[in-house]
Amino acid sequence: TLLSLLSHSTRSQVPLQTLCTKVSPEEDSLPSIPISPYENEPWKYLDSEEYQSRYGSRPVWADYRRNHKGGIPPQRTRKTCIRNNKVAGNPCPICRDHKLHVDFRNVKLLEQFVCAHTGIIFHAPYTGVCMKQHKKLTQAIQKARECGLLSQYIPHVEPRDLDFSTSHGAVSATPPAPTLASGDPWYPWYNWQQPPERELSRLRRLYQGNLLEESGPPPESMPAVPPPPPAETSSEQTSHQSA
Repeated sequence: TLLSLLSHSTRSQVPLQTLCTKVSPEEDSLPSIPISPYENEPWKYLDSEEYQSRYGSRPVWADYRRNHKGGIPPQRTRKTCIRNNKVAGNPCPICRDHKLHVDFRNVKLLEQFVCAHTGIIFHAPYTGVCMKQHKKLTQAIQKARECGLLSQYIPHVEPRDLDFSTSHGAVSATPPAPTLASGDPWYPWYNWQQPPERELSRLRRLYQGNLLEESGPPPESMPAVPPPPPAETSSEQTSHQSA
């Protein structure tokens, strides 16, 4: 009797409808991020009194400190601070303020993430922004530089040995044209230059028997072969006919 009751209780199944109940729409909805009034014109927020009272003249990442375990901070920031419309704890300087928007027209915000002396974009561990916002900042800074909104830093490197801008005749002032009747070239380095005797002796040994000696500059044109005299041609024709 007791065994039959136990076996009957184990065989009985609980209907799934009593356990899996549908969540109401009110409970399913997550708290959404508040909508910013400066979404279309994000540069106006940096000129507002609210921004001045919150940040002052310091960058938005100046007072940011990320909570972490132990005494050594992580060497890289998190991938993103907002997942499934929920903001993580201790978000980065951009994600914690919903009124800050990364845009290539928001020049005052982009200047806070660029070094004023070298023009290099600050690394993400230095500013504390997440990798998603750092990627947006890098793309916005590049686009702002292409549009001329941000100044682009071009390093000036001095030549080490010589000033090559005026040391060669090809980059200096063009000399006046020489007299064309003399046959001189326009630039002096196009003149015939006799190779050194040591190099000539080496080439003579290397190409012995296959090198034609030349004592001067090469001719400007090949010499024309003189035509044969008409008397010889007529005598040759008659000899062929008689044969």
